[in-house]
Amino acid sequence: MNWGVFEGLLSGVNKYSTAFGRIWLSLVFIFRLLVYVVAAERVWSDDHKDFDCNTQQPGCTNVCFDHFFPVSHIRLWALQLILVTCPSLLVIMHVAYREAKEQRHLAASGDNCRRIYSNPGKKQGGLWWTYLFSLVFKASVDVVFLYIFYRFYRNYTLPRVVKCELPPCPNVVDCFISRPTEKNIFTLFMVVTTCICVVLSIIEATYLIGKRCRECLRASSMESWRHRTGWSNLNMSQFFKPAQRWWRWWGKRASQDRHPPPPWGTSLPIPHHA
Repeated sequence: MNWGVFEGLLSGVNKYSTAFGRIWLSLVFIFRLLVYVVAAERVWSDDHKDFDCNTQQPGCTNVCFDHFFPVSHIRLWALQLILVTCPSLLVIMHVAYREAKEQRHLAASGDNCRRIYSNPGKKQGGLWWTYLFSLVFKASVDVVFLYIFYRFYRNYTLPRVVKCELPPCPNVVDCFISRPTEKNIFTLFMVVTTCICVVLSIIEATYLIGKRCRECLRASSMESWRHRTGWSNLNMSQFFKPAQRWWRWWGKRASQDRHPPPPWGTSLPIPHHA
């Protein structure tokens, strides 16, 4: 994927997001993705090579490394970022589908026909549910990966020295981790930004649900008011019928003798037929 396509995807996600969604997007692509690409990947690049144990027993170092680091931080973060960003692309695809459907409808029925969507990018109907699903999915993915990191690495920290007695190690051996302080700093940074993203997703989902409930209550109260006042059953053509009769009579009279129109409310003369 070139940078032009990537920039187009980012602009599309930013266009159809709320204010909370734009903050979430900035956190993910500026703090998490750039930190992962620029710094974190280099810190963990020599992870296995610099894992030293004070033994010459063949296979002992590899077994101990696999026990204490079952999955690399880098691979977990890469998988997490992929899963977190996929729902945003789903929203863009849904909007593109609605726009294509609207264009096909206009091409088949003409420009003066009634539109299917007044605004294809407005979060209504199916797009609202797609956007809400994306928020729930993103928050769930971040929470699951926070739990996975906690299960693999207690308190999200790496010790300086670990003791291993797994076979084929001859006895309890000490193994030393490279750059433990630097790795702990990056791990803490990624954990904090992930927690902030979870909070933002929850706030945005709450905002969307609250806005939808408020719109439903407003529509329900308006419909109830119309039902009580009788405006729902009022025919507007009947409401304007006296004015239409008055204008038609005056138009005929003015065309005949150019008299000014009578004041509004004057009773109209009843024509006599011979």
